[in-house]
Amino acid sequence: MKNATMPLLVAVLGASLLSGCVPRIEVATPKDPITINMNVKIEHEIHIKVDKDVENLLKDQSGLF
Repeated sequence: MKNATMPLLVAVLGASLLSGCVPRIEVATPKDPITINMNVKIEHEIHIKVDKDVENLLKDQSGLF
């Protein structure tokens, strides 16, 4: 009976040794905050084309805007 338990004991011992060899991956946050420096310059031009009637209306009633 001693010979029958020997392979089982070796299998259990081998499995327990191999379970300790599992690689460990760890994700940690940085201690310092992440800083993003962006220099952005935005320029735009708006061109409005109006009819003469609307242009005259705006000239006559300049207090609208």
